[in-house]
Amino acid sequence: MTTLDARTTSTPRSLTLRRLYLARFGFAIVWALLVVLLATTLTPVAVALLLLYPLVDLAAAVVDHRASRATRPAPALLVNMALSLLTVIGLGFAVTSGLPAVLAVWGVWAITAGIVQLVVAVGRRALGGQWPMIISGGISVLAGTGFVLQSTSSTASLTSLAGYATLRGLFFLVSGLRLQRSARAGR
Repeated sequence: MTTLDARTTSTPRSLTLRRLYLARFGFAIVWALLVVLLATTLTPVAVALLLLYPLVDLAAAVVDHRASRATRPAPALLVNMALSLLTVIGLGFAVTSGLPAVLAVWGVWAITAGIVQLVVAVGRRALGGQWPMIISGGISVLAGTGFVLQSTSSTASLTSLAGYATLRGLFFLVSGLRLQRSARAGR
């Protein structure tokens, strides 16, 4: 099967992914803005926002999995769902210990989820629009390492999570737009 054939037969899946990526972009930007404005310390609002991000990631993985059942990335998406759920639970405990614990949990999640994102995106290269997801997965691994390191320093800050979400959101936007272009080219 040629790349063009793969794109043509994958158009409904590409459309679902494009919509999902664009929705994730919008969510990430709004979430980051709320974190910057409302979550400078671990208040109840900040805790709610912290738990919401991996919950939305979990929901997005469920939507993605349903759209990709017959494809190779499906097992990796199950891993992503488990990681997001474990992160919600881990953050629930970490917020009681303070910001360093939150950043450590978030960092481990960013590292592991970034690896899964790389695996999924590499498996979807034929769909088009996946290079931003590949790059985002790599950056997530690096950012996660940074969060873990930041958790051991006095510079721990929730606003660094807002920067991370914004950058991820931008990668989702670029990938969604590239998928749209790929779907048009495959028609």
